[in-house]
Amino acid sequence: MSFLLRDLAFEDIETIGRLENELFPTDAWPLEMFYTEFFQPDTRRYLVAEVDGEAVGYAGLMVIDTTADIQTIGVLPRFEGRGIGRALLTELLGEARRRGADTVMLEVRADNPRAQGLYTRFGFRQIHTRKKYYRDGVDAWVMRLVLAANGEGTS
Repeated sequence: MSFLLRDLAFEDIETIGRLENELFPTDAWPLEMFYTEFFQPDTRRYLVAEVDGEAVGYAGLMVIDTTADIQTIGVLPRFEGRGIGRALLTELLGEARRRGADTVMLEVRADNPRAQGLYTRFGFRQIHTRKKYYRDGVDAWVMRLVLAANGEGTS
């Protein structure tokens, strides 16, 4: 199965909002937040993953000074395990480097071992736990990746 990664277009926002509600029903961003993020290209970049012209995943990054934050990564469950999340994360980390970041941060649900495994394989390390961070009371792991000058991550 092949997929395409491309930049989020204005016309994609409603579709991504629907995916967000499907993937994260408890903690979905309001649609307005995606519009707000879209109109901040100096500090943000959002991607869409497509299979046969259908949006099946998305991801976003914010970079302020030398710190990047993975805002979101989501892939529809029926497309998990096919390298889409890995490709999205790889592109976001490349963008963080291009924008001069030396540290990348993210939050991930404490009850999401699949996502935690992906981030750990890329070199992210848990540095903190935010108790009851999510609306349903689940903790968030705060994870950090220090970007090395050679393009690899270090913990």
